[in-house]
Amino acid sequence: MKRLFSKTFKGTAPVSKPPQAVGAVPATVNPPVHAAGLPPKDTLPPVPHPCPYEYISLLATPEGLLLRPRYPGQAQDHSESEVRVEWGKGGKVHAVSPDAFEANWEDSVVVYGIIGLLELYSASYLLVVSSRNEVGNFLDPRHTVYSVKGVTAIPMVEDRARTVLAALAARNNVDRRASLLPTDAAREAQAAADDAAEAIDGVEREDTRSPRVKFAEEDQIKVVSPLPDKAFDVPDEQGPPSPSSTISTPSSVASTSTDTVVKALAERLSFWTRLSKRNSRQAATIDHRLVEQSDQVASEPLDLEAIAKDESKEPEEILEAIVSSAAPPPQTIEEKHTELEDKIVRECIREFTRGGMYFSYTFDITRSLQHKHELIEKAKTQNALLETLNALDDSKRLSPVSDTVDVLAEPSAALPLWRRVDRRFWWNEWLSKLFIDAGLHPYVLPIMQGYYQVSSFTIPREPVASEEGDTASVEYIIISRRSRDRAGLRYQRRGIDDDANVANFVETETVMRVEREGISNVFSHVQIRGSIPLFWNQQGMALKPAPQLNPERTHDQNLHAIQQHLSKTTAIYGPLTIVNLAEQHGKEAQVTNAYGDYVKELGPKDVKYHAYDFHAETKGMKYENISKLIDELERTFESQGYFWISNNRIMSKQKGVFRVNCIDGLDRTNVVESAFARHVLNRQLGAVALLNQDERRTEMDVVFNDVWANNGDAISRAYAGTSALKGDFTRTGKRDLAGLLNDGVNSLARMYSSTFADWFSQAVIDFILGNRTTSVFSEFLNKLQSTDPRELIRISKIRADAISTCVSRVLPEGERLLSGWTLFAPEELNTKVGDKFEEKVLLLSAKALYIISYDYTLEKVKMYTRVPLGDIVGITKGAYILSPLEEASRDPLQNAGFVVSWHNSQDQDTRVTSYSIRNSLDLSTPPTSPTSATSPKQSLTSPRKSTLPLSRILSNAAAPVAGQETVFAAFKALPIDPARARRETGSFIQATDELANAKNCKEAVDMIVGAIHQACKDIGNDHREFVTEADVVSLAEAQRMTSVYAKMEYGVKRLLWLGS
Repeated sequence: MKRLFSKTFKGTAPVSKPPQAVGAVPATVNPPVHAAGLPPKDTLPPVPHPCPYEYISLLATPEGLLLRPRYPGQAQDHSESEVRVEWGKGGKVHAVSPDAFEANWEDSVVVYGIIGLLELYSASYLLVVSSRNEVGNFLDPRHTVYSVKGVTAIPMVEDRARTVLAALAARNNVDRRASLLPTDAAREAQAAADDAAEAIDGVEREDTRSPRVKFAEEDQIKVVSPLPDKAFDVPDEQGPPSPSSTISTPSSVASTSTDTVVKALAERLSFWTRLSKRNSRQAATIDHRLVEQSDQVASEPLDLEAIAKDESKEPEEILEAIVSSAAPPPQTIEEKHTELEDKIVRECIREFTRGGMYFSYTFDITRSLQHKHELIEKAKTQNALLETLNALDDSKRLSPVSDTVDVLAEPSAALPLWRRVDRRFWWNEWLSKLFIDAGLHPYVLPIMQGYYQVSSFTIPREPVASEEGDTASVEYIIISRRSRDRAGLRYQRRGIDDDANVANFVETETVMRVEREGISNVFSHVQIRGSIPLFWNQQGMALKPAPQLNPERTHDQNLHAIQQHLSKTTAIYGPLTIVNLAEQHGKEAQVTNAYGDYVKELGPKDVKYHAYDFHAETKGMKYENISKLIDELERTFESQGYFWISNNRIMSKQKGVFRVNCIDGLDRTNVVESAFARHVLNRQLGAVALLNQDERRTEMDVVFNDVWANNGDAISRAYAGTSALKGDFTRTGKRDLAGLLNDGVNSLARMYSSTFADWFSQAVIDFILGNRTTSVFSEFLNKLQSTDPRELIRISKIRADAISTCVSRVLPEGERLLSGWTLFAPEELNTKVGDKFEEKVLLLSAKALYIISYDYTLEKVKMYTRVPLGDIVGITKGAYILSPLEEASRDPLQNAGFVVSWHNSQDQDTRVTSYSIRNSLDLSTPPTSPTSATSPKQSLTSPRKSTLPLSRILSNAAAPVAGQETVFAAFKALPIDPARARRETGSFIQATDELANAKNCKEAVDMIVGAIHQACKDIGNDHREFVTEADVVSLAEAQRMTSVYAKMEYGVKRLLWLGS
């Protein structure tokens, strides 16, 4: 068994026939053999330990894109399995026999792994790892960890795919076969090829942007610490700069004589101008990024300058001319999808190549050492119990529990790697779904976001026994794992969600190995960080925005959420010590103090709360005061301990963790976590009689500070867009004025990033994680922001509760309910486009239709109108377009509605809640936007000016509209925007309701109108033209109603996004 396992590692010698241990579905002439009754995704290969393929050959054929494993030293025409990805949108993935298609594999291109399939509007894209960086080994040469350096998007369209693959092949032509061999020469050749064509991987994409101040993007953290097998040189003053201090400013592309505002517009427009060329040459840039577009851009600012200097036009006319000339809307749906897909694919590539994405082929990097050994111990205990009951299957027999362990043992080693990872930290699970469902286990490469660094240093020792030399070599590894749950960026994802997931949750493990007296000692310690687990938010439109509790959330909701989060966290990590570093006074006080109050109210058994106002305690840049916090928590450090394996025996386990947070979980948190880690490191070294008595700055200080500064910068880039603010302290151990000034520049960079770029990045993150569909981009183009998917799920629950409340309050006893919906509608009847719209509840019973105005904040019925089904004259359904500005808002399939007309008879019954009348001015009508004076219900919105008694007001509100025989109400279907919820197993479910099967708003309207029509039929109210099709509000009408200023405002928003 040991020999069989060893063949799966990349360091082994190649064989003429690849071992089946690397294959998941051995595709032969006969179909794959699976266990009976199980779908492919739950079927395991017949050979244990199927690691992901390290090298995969890609070949475009007329039948589809073919994939097969590539083994170093093996001919291209030798393989036992192939996979075909069909051309077209949503390309199907399945295993095929090697001889199924005629193909010349000598023309294939080799990549380092598959991220997954991205399905967009016009095509799907296969995302592959086209270049990588070897970060280091985890305690063993076979356990190599890589970071994603380059990603290529291969469109599932044959001619475009061939173009991309040809570009990749051109890069690999340096020495494609040698690049598969793990030699220094091959690595040098590969590095040269990467440098020659790095634009293929999207690494240099930022050149297409032209912000006024461009902050340097550094895809790779500058590592000062040496790798374990390299000598250490203490960096001098000429060493590489901190990633947090590298800033560059590109020269302006506009004329120096141009006004500042026009220059800013010109620079913002540059990217959009390139897109608007819409020619075939530039359309290819989405595929391989090889076409530079600098030739045509230089003249654009001159045109804009000429427009800006036109004195015959008013300022608003000049601005409109700039927007219309430089950022014209796409003329066709195909153009719109092409441009949007380009932006989406570029952003997806950026998310995976900006640094911070890691993977390994041979072992699981998402679980800590202690967690792995606990899983192994649990499995062996269960195994022993089953054996005593004679219920153990021989094929599942494990080695008995013993005192000795293998430090690098993997739990459930016979499972595919993707079945063993901690799904909280598996970022490309949704993208890998088609390969998982097809049972193609070795093509699934789990990728983790966070940080990983291996370093080493020496420490003085007194030699004992057989030891030689007066120094001991210490290997120090840091692994930060960033959760995908409530994933996102700084101001878009704060606090907690309804599933008790917090934003920016990061598990950081430090692993240290040192040898004493010929015995290897491995130590591990885990800390966690995360946003304050309450419902709160913070607007990113200011440099120092104040965090605020969500006013829509009640005390009980916050209490339940924090209780769930603490229970879930303690179940995984054990006893919890909360260290809250946020300010206890000032802007942060509301959220900070609420956190402490809620924990105190709960009084959880295994949770301790410790408040430490970081800014107050370290005022005057006295960061050395953090040592006082460590002294206060000394008893906790002693009780927690650390995980320690010595001579293959578990000496101690960590019992509990610190949960550290500030407001962001970034700068202050990283400083304190590094201080805690240093204290733990000293305790671990002391356990093996290695004490650093030197008070001067030692090699260990340099390495440790560098590792933790890099870790903070990586997490900060992932969450906030810039490096950590307190990087100079963690890097040097002291805080200086230069670092303080640099923090100010970084804060400005964060404000700019959150204002423009982060909104679209957040939409892409939600999309690639599977939380949202492509509808998120339509929403973004309309609002330039996107809704939290968990919020969509919550809103769907609120709407269901509203329907239930209306049924209980409005429907008479004994009247049978047929259906209920929430719909978008004008506040008033007899209008299709009113001054105000609201979400109304529409109930359909066996006798009547109920049109209900509902207060979602107070959960009360404000007013309802009962229309007997016999009085309904007819229904008109069709397009209901309220804005012509964006394709998504003028698409008749996604903007549909209907109008119900009925006789104005005495059988109509309208009731108004008195509570609503007394408070309608405050609850529904802002004083700055009163309803039109022509409204027949003006008395409802101005009760304070009325001197009539309440009964008179009610009777006036319920009075029919004078002079009209028929009355109508218009309704617009709400967007069909399914938000996925993730099961515990990692798969997805979608919220189900009556309209769940509707693919768009038009189908939803057809279902609603069909239900109303059938109810009217049942009581005998039907005629030939009862249901007619006609636009409720046509596109032409919407264009006439949209002002020039609204169009101009939308155009400015678009150009700011596209140019950011």
